[in-house]
Amino acid sequence: MAKAKKGTPCWYELTTPDPDAAARFYAHVIGWSVADAGMEGVDYRIARAGGTMVAGMMAAPAGAPPGWIFYVTVSDCDKAAKALTKAGGTVHQAPADIPDTGRFAVAADPQGTPFGLLAPENGATSTAFDQRQTGHGCWHELMTSDPEAAMAFYGKQFGWKPGDVMDLGEMGGYHLFRHGKADIGGMMRQAPGMPGPDRPFWLPYFGTDSVSAAIGRVSGAGGRVFHGPHEVPGGAFIMVGQDPQGAMFALVGPK
Repeated sequence: MAKAKKGTPCWYELTTPDPDAAARFYAHVIGWSVADAGMEGVDYRIARAGGTMVAGMMAAPAGAPPGWIFYVTVSDCDKAAKALTKAGGTVHQAPADIPDTGRFAVAADPQGTPFGLLAPENGATSTAFDQRQTGHGCWHELMTSDPEAAMAFYGKQFGWKPGDVMDLGEMGGYHLFRHGKADIGGMMRQAPGMPGPDRPFWLPYFGTDSVSAAIGRVSGAGGRVFHGPHEVPGGAFIMVGQDPQGAMFALVGPK
């Protein structure tokens, strides 16, 4: 089995006020199959694309807004949590073990954006992030108050490298970043009036076989479509939307 590589996105997780409704929505829109994880005393749902585990869903704590985060592979969760704290980040959920999975923590960068850490058991790799497969994580977009500072933080913690910067005019630059040889996301300044939470957040993009068809499913299932289908460099199309419970998400694929 291939060993997990530090800095690889490895899991996507939704907190929502209604996990049952969210499971139905994403199953319809993305094509996931969603089932209870079977964890004693915990209501946690596992979403699969084909036979591959891609994402989890759980009830949001009282007062917590709905939203997606993603987890990044590390070799030692405790050391990674200490390092990000030293760099100005915050640990919201201290490192803990997940039986048969690994050791995880939930943190935030210095600008307040939540994300997760996961040290997989026995270094096992995950294919939740796969830019070639529909239903898998494909892109990671950071809306933040300080893209340059965020790039420096994540680069130091996970080895991500800055790529090209796309000029967005009055909105500033769209800062691509890569892991290994592949661009895996972008960072941009969060402007007033943008869709989404009024705090910095990560927006995950999941692969789809048709953005236009998916837009129809989103609208038909009670979600909102803010943008799309919109062509992006490379010939793919994207849409940005919101599920009926209020969590932002995005899709990417052919038109």
